[in-house]
Amino acid sequence: MFDIRNNKNELSINNEIKDKEVRLIDADGTMLGIVPIAEALDLAWKKDLDLVKISPDAVPPVCKITDYNKTMFEKAKKEKEAKKSQKTVELKEVRLSVKIGDHDLDVKIKNASKFLADGNKVKASIRFKGRQQKYAGDGTDVMEKFAEALKDAGTVEKAPLVEGRTMTMVLCPKKA
Repeated sequence: MFDIRNNKNELSINNEIKDKEVRLIDADGTMLGIVPIAEALDLAWKKDLDLVKISPDAVPPVCKITDYNKTMFEKAKKEKEAKKSQKTVELKEVRLSVKIGDHDLDVKIKNASKFLADGNKVKASIRFKGRQQKYAGDGTDVMEKFAEALKDAGTVEKAPLVEGRTMTMVLCPKKA
């Protein structure tokens, strides 16, 4: 048939198969046994289909008589469905400060709990300015208070860590 392939890492078909013998599967799925490659190719041509090497690592390699284009279409369709069902996890950032007020902290906690409920990770960060860097313990207290308020919605994945002038902590949603 036709060779309409754009990727060289696809399956080997027809005359590309260089093995002497192959384990052959018919188009309807029945096992035909181990046959010489010439006979397998002849059977495929008689049925107006392709001989596709589906398991190259087996001894002898497994080949199937099938329509190559149909096989590749179904493979692409399965990959597309698998990709569609995947959920991408985003990292949302909530910025806090060392001297944050109670109400402001409540607003940040509310936003973070929404992010966690949506299945996203939350990165809480505190940026130290000027002399605040000496009082990193106050920042740790704010982070612990933030994590304690969100213990029902998420768990701490990465504990508070100071990197330069910034303290960060990562929370991930709780498993259902």
